[in-house]
Amino acid sequence: MRVAVRAAIAALLLSAAPAQAWEPTKPIEIIVPFPPGGSSDQMARTIQGAIQKNNLVKQPIIIVNKPAAAGGEAMLDIQKSAGDPHKLITTSSGIYMTPLSTKLPVSWKDFTPIAMMAQDAFVLWVNSEKPYKTAGEFFEAAKVAKPPLKTGGNGSKREDHLISVTMEQATGTKITYVPYQGGGPASVQLAGGHIDANMNNPAEEVANWRSGAVKPLCAFSDKPIEYTQKVTAEMAWSDIPTCQSQGVNVTYQMLRGMFMPGKVTPEQQAFYVELFKKVTETPDWKAYLERNALVPDFRSGQSFVDFLTEDERKHKELMTKAGFIATN
Repeated sequence: MRVAVRAAIAALLLSAAPAQAWEPTKPIEIIVPFPPGGSSDQMARTIQGAIQKNNLVKQPIIIVNKPAAAGGEAMLDIQKSAGDPHKLITTSSGIYMTPLSTKLPVSWKDFTPIAMMAQDAFVLWVNSEKPYKTAGEFFEAAKVAKPPLKTGGNGSKREDHLISVTMEQATGTKITYVPYQGGGPASVQLAGGHIDANMNNPAEEVANWRSGAVKPLCAFSDKPIEYTQKVTAEMAWSDIPTCQSQGVNVTYQMLRGMFMPGKVTPEQQAFYVELFKKVTETPDWKAYLERNALVPDFRSGQSFVDFLTEDERKHKELMTKAGFIATN
């Protein structure tokens, strides 16, 4: 009798104990919708390193690059992986731009938003041998250039191309845009003098800035980039003026976020929100932000969803004006 009573009490205590929080049970795969070495790949590998160095999760982190179809391959992979809590995707504004420009049947609303890790500024860069000292001087030259000046950037109908067309519209100039297979090749072409400017983000151009091959004219942000440590002998990121302050009314920042497939549980989503929050608190992540002049901006939950909703609206408006929306 006593044994039965004890067993009943034990069962009651067990049922009253809090449920064990969900944790991954196999390796976690982070899909990067761009080639190795690019800024999105750098972010994923920084996250991987911070998690492993600080023992933030028991399972290994695997980075998988799927750059085909301007990131469309990666997005479709996540869409088809609904319910899989061991897959993630790191995304930029391409999460709206690729579907809008190609009619790819996928949306960020098919995914589970986890967190925005930061925002990425873009800068107008020119070859250091060019005489332009300000964005105004560059666009004055662009107005009379025959043939038109050339900008270059990552792909067609993506962020760099959108900024280039928006600059044309804002300044009344004609500019020829040359698409490349990433910001790295665009940086090489600018350093070699084969194009007149590019709109690379800091991570993609900092090496050629340090070497003296290129120089920044302005940043496409509402306020100067916050980092004050010198990058070259003369300048820090904070010394780059905003494009608006130089009469070029163009602003653009790109989200850097993390998503899971759809149809995961709230507990699984919460695990990754907490994980990436911990990542942003590590010295490794903070050093990465400063090294690449990223704007710290962690958001999760409804705050992140609200951002995505408004950011998609802005991109659709800009892409419509640029003629980038797929019509068939």
